[in-house]
Amino acid sequence: MDYGNALGIEFRGTEEITHKGKPARSVTGRRVFLTEIDDLWDALTNPERIPRWFLPVSGDLRLGGQYQLKGHAGGRITRCDPPKALDVTWEYGNNTSWLRLRLKPKGRGSELLIEHVMPKDADSESHWKQYGPGATGVGWDLSFLALSYHLVNNGAAINPEENTAWMASDNGMAFIRSSAKSWGTAHIASGESAGIADDMANLTAKFYTGE
Repeated sequence: MDYGNALGIEFRGTEEITHKGKPARSVTGRRVFLTEIDDLWDALTNPERIPRWFLPVSGDLRLGGQYQLKGHAGGRITRCDPPKALDVTWEYGNNTSWLRLRLKPKGRGSELLIEHVMPKDADSESHWKQYGPGATGVGWDLSFLALSYHLVNNGAAINPEENTAWMASDNGMAFIRSSAKSWGTAHIASGESAGIADDMANLTAKFYTGE
């Protein structure tokens, strides 16, 4: 798999917020993709295109409907305003979080904002205190990378075997480490101490690389 100059998320952030009246954490990422907003929206919502860069998806893909990603999260579509806004619940195992996608024209392309909101409950807190925002952020970095490949290659599908080989390559490992480090930097910018954020970022990198 040739990702060239690999780039996932361009701008990262994390903060403590209130969601549905309860304490929560928000992990956000932004990137400009060089395509029109309608094409970006279609890549994110068309069940025939989603598996080309992400995972096979099934369900009733409309407002109020349920979706299921093969072998991963599922949930309910709570907002759908083409081509600008999509909100879904993100239900994995016994945990529920919330995902917001926002699109807008930006220069010669279209900006995608992803916000993943997680409750500050016992399970989430345990995970956060070990890995920090990178546990979620690195996964979305890899997804943004795959989406970019799909868009710049005229809607081409990613070969799973080639992608797995790239993930295990020196370039893939370097991308993951860089992503984890960048999330550590965002964590520090949100107010976390450098020592704690760096330790979390290192653990996240080791988790994703299997080191």
